[in-house]
Amino acid sequence: METPRLDGRTLALIGVALVTWSSAYAAIAFALSAFTPGEVAFARLSIGSLCFALWLLAKRPVLPARRDWPQLAALGVIGLTVYHLALNYAETRIASGTAAILISLVPAATAALSALWLRERLPARTLAGLGVALVGVVMVVLASGKQVTFEPMAALVLLSVIASAIYFVGQKPLFARSSVFGVTAFTFFAGTLGALPFATHLPQALAAAPWPRIGALLWLGFAPTFVGYIAWNVAIHRSSASQVSSFIYFSPPIAVLIGWFWLGERPVLLTLIGGAVTVGGVILANLRRRPMPARTTLEPRTCGR
Repeated sequence: METPRLDGRTLALIGVALVTWSSAYAAIAFALSAFTPGEVAFARLSIGSLCFALWLLAKRPVLPARRDWPQLAALGVIGLTVYHLALNYAETRIASGTAAILISLVPAATAALSALWLRERLPARTLAGLGVALVGVVMVVLASGKQVTFEPMAALVLLSVIASAIYFVGQKPLFARSSVFGVTAFTFFAGTLGALPFATHLPQALAAAPWPRIGALLWLGFAPTFVGYIAWNVAIHRSSASQVSSFIYFSPPIAVLIGWFWLGERPVLLTLIGGAVTVGGVILANLRRRPMPARTTLEPRTCGR
């Protein structure tokens, strides 16, 4: 089956998701100075769940059938609870450069899982583009000036990669039976409940935390979580999971730009080159071969238009 073409609306949705997700790196680091990784994960998911609940009440979209609830619960716990907990705990011990490189394996993992689970065809050009984009990501991270070391805690980031791929691919068939918003909302409700045991002391932490740290939690729950996941899942619904997930490679360069304008961290030449390589890889991964024009044996020439 031929991969659907990415239209302007799908690209815009991907852009919204990537910008909001890239802003989460600074917000998470800011919040972790006042909250534990489990508290950050639960607060982020609970705020997102509240936004989804209000959205469901206002829009009343088609809700998932009861037969899909067990799968949605499993996807929510795996793709949201496990993902956020593993990544948050890992970033308290390993270099951010190491985490960024490993998280960039999500497109490759999603593509492989899509081929096995959804039988999505992966052309050689797509595989080559994913490889080129990964090289660009490594260049961006190495140019950040932060140490890149591999430690046992990095295994938690790999767990996040696998959980994210399962979440993206597992939702795709459910979008055909109910609304994107309903599916996403139900996974968030399950993911929030899964993170509840890790936030038993969150009320005390909120009472002691300064307002800027609480503001970081509010931002995480609304922008990267509610807005970002909706935009991303709508994009996946409109295209293929493997094709859309290749754009995750844009996240590290966007994060560098956010750090440049927000924190004054000017990128070096290698950062810019790595960003260009990443862009080229994503473009290569999403190129489609043009169909060959049909030949006719009656006329030696065709008229131009």
